[in-house]
Amino acid sequence: MSDSVRIDKWLWAARFFKTRSLATDAVDGGKVRLNGERVKPARSVKAGDTLQIDNGSTEWEVVVQGIADKRGSAAIAQTLYAETENSIAKRQQQAERNRYFREPASDIKGRPTKRDRRLIDKSHS
Repeated sequence: MSDSVRIDKWLWAARFFKTRSLATDAVDGGKVRLNGERVKPARSVKAGDTLQIDNGSTEWEVVVQGIADKRGSAAIAQTLYAETENSIAKRQQQAERNRYFREPASDIKGRPTKRDRRLIDKSHS
């Protein structure tokens, strides 16, 4: 096995994104930073690199520990990285905030239907 792999392949193999194309789009869109810098999808990652990842629902800061270009089980994927203490604390704070105040729009996927709209209006009056 090589000592580096494309960042989009690694993100997919580590299960931060469901598909490799989603990982590629996230890297292109600046949602993934390698050692604090914005990079392109073809950039290689190696053990010891720090990644800041925003996959839409959660923000992570991880240190690369293993290299893989094939997607395996979740148990294997978790051995590829170590989350930083700061990142763990931030995610716990966010989960706590979400528990006490749920964003009203988070339950609605896409445009609300007529029925959804009535329920929303009813809950606000």
